[in-house]
Amino acid sequence: MNQLRRTFLKRTGAAGTVAVAIAAGLLKPGQVLAAEWNKAAFEATTTDNAMKNVGVAGATESKDVQIKAPDIAENGAVVPVEITCKIAGVTSIMIFVDKNQNPLLADFTLANGAEPYVSTRIKMASTSHVRAVVKAGGKAYFAAKEVKVTIGGCGG
Repeated sequence: MNQLRRTFLKRTGAAGTVAVAIAAGLLKPGQVLAAEWNKAAFEATTTDNAMKNVGVAGATESKDVQIKAPDIAENGAVVPVEITCKIAGVTSIMIFVDKNQNPLLADFTLANGAEPYVSTRIKMASTSHVRAVVKAGGKAYFAAKEVKVTIGGCGG
């Protein structure tokens, strides 16, 4: 069978299936398939307000939450950060940067049994504390590390 014909038939079949699902009311155009996001928390301008809006205002400091980030970031626009946790039953990991315009940078929800580990790159406006907050067993725990930014950052 001709490869071009095979590709055309696959794509036509897939498009037809989606069209039938929309016509049957199973799919709605523009339907969001991602989880709802906490607009108030991500738009908060202080770390305290952001933590309050995600329900971790009374977080307890813990040595079981570990942040791996550079002591000095040469470029604030791309700062590598790794969060690990030794606490059992972690359901979410959040990253805050105190001096950013909007301190809440990320909120990762973990499925049952997922390893409590996150590795990402964040943007920092200036030298600040990076906070990792972990929810586990209905409680919140955090760790903080100061990262010095030499150039770049959110504002240039």
